[in-house]
Amino acid sequence: MKKLFKLVLNRIPRPLLIRLSYLVRPILSMLLKGNTYTDPIDGKSFSRFLPYGYGKQRENVLSPSTLSLERHRLLWLYLTTETNFFTASVKVLHFAPEQAFYKRFKKLSHLDYTTTDLNSPLADIKADICNLPFKDDTYDIIFCNHVLEHIPDDTKAMQEIYRILKHGGMAILQVPQELDRDTTFEDDSITDPKERAQIFGQYDHVRVYGKDYFEKLRSIGFKVDEVDYTNLLKKEEVIKYCLAPGEILPVCYKH
Repeated sequence: MKKLFKLVLNRIPRPLLIRLSYLVRPILSMLLKGNTYTDPIDGKSFSRFLPYGYGKQRENVLSPSTLSLERHRLLWLYLTTETNFFTASVKVLHFAPEQAFYKRFKKLSHLDYTTTDLNSPLADIKADICNLPFKDDTYDIIFCNHVLEHIPDDTKAMQEIYRILKHGGMAILQVPQELDRDTTFEDDSITDPKERAQIFGQYDHVRVYGKDYFEKLRSIGFKVDEVDYTNLLKKEEVIKYCLAPGEILPVCYKH
């Protein structure tokens, strides 16, 4: 069963996986019901989480109920405890909306919530992140999580996000990041999917970010808070929610 989960989760294209997941989630939730680990997004607990990862597998990271990963649960906890996202009347743009969040954010009547992506079946507006069809200073909050590592011209994408974010607004721009790496590595000559997976961690990634990611965001104009939120939690909470200790949330502001 475990090997079958791995095969399905890592071979099926993400858009199709999203559609199929609506059918299998109730079954997975029932099979893995327990008290060891909890998904803070829906509060459900399980005996274990599922493995996940293109190329390199990570054990016990994918929630059976919401299909959230470590980064999704970290963001949810941060938004819940450190922001007024769940009460404030704000205009939100969400790039490549994660299934764990999509319906929950859509149901929040106080949000003016729009999703965008080139390919996602959950996108309200099909758009190129490097050439967005939105006016300057439009959104109070922007989520763009694990998108920039797919974009050849990530500088242009960051500039576009900065342009459409309101002054005083907040953008959370998560990327896969190696914090023991000082400098981001990218090489346009690497086009083979298998070689990309080996070097960048996934077949459709075009770079691997280092610690200089935060400085690049600042060079665009953002004020960046490097939030080590797991360090603020108790150790048992990090384990219970299956978080990645030391993962940094790049919380960006436009002033």
